[in-house]
Amino acid sequence: MKTSDFNFHLPEELLAEHPSEHRDDAKLMVLHRDTQTIEHKHFKNVVDYFEEKDLFIFNNTKVFPARLYGNKEKTGAKIEVFLLRELDKETRVWDVLVDPARKIRIGNKLFFTEDESLVAEVIDNTTSRGRTLRFLYDGSYEEFRQKLKELGETPLPKYIKRAVEPEDAERYQTIYAKHEGAVAAPTAGLHFSKNLMKRLEIKGIDFAEVTLHVGLGTFNPIEVEDLSKHKMESEEAIIDQVNADIINKAVEEHRRVCAVGTTTMRALETSVSSNKKIGPYHGWTNKFIFPPHDFGVANAMITNFHTPKSTLLMMIAAFAGKDFVMQAYEEAIKNEYKFYSYGDAMLIL
Repeated sequence: MKTSDFNFHLPEELLAEHPSEHRDDAKLMVLHRDTQTIEHKHFKNVVDYFEEKDLFIFNNTKVFPARLYGNKEKTGAKIEVFLLRELDKETRVWDVLVDPARKIRIGNKLFFTEDESLVAEVIDNTTSRGRTLRFLYDGSYEEFRQKLKELGETPLPKYIKRAVEPEDAERYQTIYAKHEGAVAAPTAGLHFSKNLMKRLEIKGIDFAEVTLHVGLGTFNPIEVEDLSKHKMESEEAIIDQVNADIINKAVEEHRRVCAVGTTTMRALETSVSSNKKIGPYHGWTNKFIFPPHDFGVANAMITNFHTPKSTLLMMIAAFAGKDFVMQAYEEAIKNEYKFYSYGDAMLIL
């Protein structure tokens, strides 16, 4: 498989700039792998495709407001700082991306408040845009994290050209988000409303949760033609024993097991053993799933519509079959489905 095998023309107007009015109002395309047929529904209809004791597995990561704006010492130049990951809690050292990067060198200081209560010093270069910062703040760790939240902005993807709006703080977050650590939302989960969750519960459908802290690597383009040479960025994944047991029982009983999102699927495929069992897991994964791939846990999947030549599209093609998925994407464009983070959804059965 080559990167160019996953190219298609995506009209710019189909990239969703805003979420649907209500979470479960989004369109839903249903792909039936056994009959190679496609249905057009709305997301609230997802309940109709599942029975009592079927299992939904959610990614309960929580997005934090990772985009900050500071001013460079002396010049006062405005610098965007995108928090990627905390390296050391004690010394408040973080890996970040800076923009514009050409202006930021080791030793520079950035000021985030007028009273200079929050300052960061650049202590290392990591990539062309990557830097390591040490934050200086006269307060407890909890107060420091609270200050970052107050100053931070919801990290909408760069393709969304509009300014961040107040509703984004809620809508770019799943309703079941628990564990803070993601810098991008697990977007398939954004379609689940409280009402829809209640309807699934009333039908007797079971739930399990995993955690995969989504990183910015999810948006990185593939820069090689040979997929076997692409390296994914690592993301932290956590599955506890309780949820592993729930998942294993559903698999053993041959129930329908639905992974909600590519991030959930990556966590499952990272932790599954050769005998199709999920074990407790806490570590980092850079697993890249592309065709052909033998999936060990989920036999159904919910996902959004992804951009051309993306690793996310490749995972979907591995799960549903490349030709079928590319056909479905043609139909999605013809029917004006919205793509990407705030876009419409696909259910693969």
